[in-house]
Amino acid sequence: MAEKDPDVAHEVLRSIRQIVRRISEHSKYLSSEAGLTVPQLMCLKAIGEIDERGRDAEITVAMVGKSVTLSAATVSRIVDRLVTAGLVARERRAVDRRKVCLSLTAAGLERYQTLPTPLQETFVARFKALEPGERDHLLSALRRISSLMDATDLDAAPLLVLGEDIKQADGEG
Repeated sequence: MAEKDPDVAHEVLRSIRQIVRRISEHSKYLSSEAGLTVPQLMCLKAIGEIDERGRDAEITVAMVGKSVTLSAATVSRIVDRLVTAGLVARERRAVDRRKVCLSLTAAGLERYQTLPTPLQETFVARFKALEPGERDHLLSALRRISSLMDATDLDAAPLLVLGEDIKQADGEG
């Protein structure tokens, strides 16, 4: 039985590598299709979705951050890039000049309406279709693998992107 353990360990590592490669390939595909990094795409999508749900809603960086599970500081830098690209507008409200609200520009709305589907959306839909027991088992196994790789203390948003993508999207890279 001990002889098979190295083979199983290598298969686990191979599966992890396949996941990482898939994330990388999909990130490159989205970047070439939409001309945006995954975090930029997710923030643009969040602004559009929040706007659709509540017409005339005041969309803030904090709201977008909550939607995409990134810090407000990171989202603010990503939004800076979207503003520079002419896809998002920032404006102060007349009533409360401290409040800065976001909206899609005409170009941003056009881009929003044709955005490709991010990998995590496909994954979440497929994952939710699994039986609850299987979902729990997979989560438990992944948490254990994370622990075995000393990765449990790493901060990670539930976005399927490489770490460099977020840094590039917010101007750090």
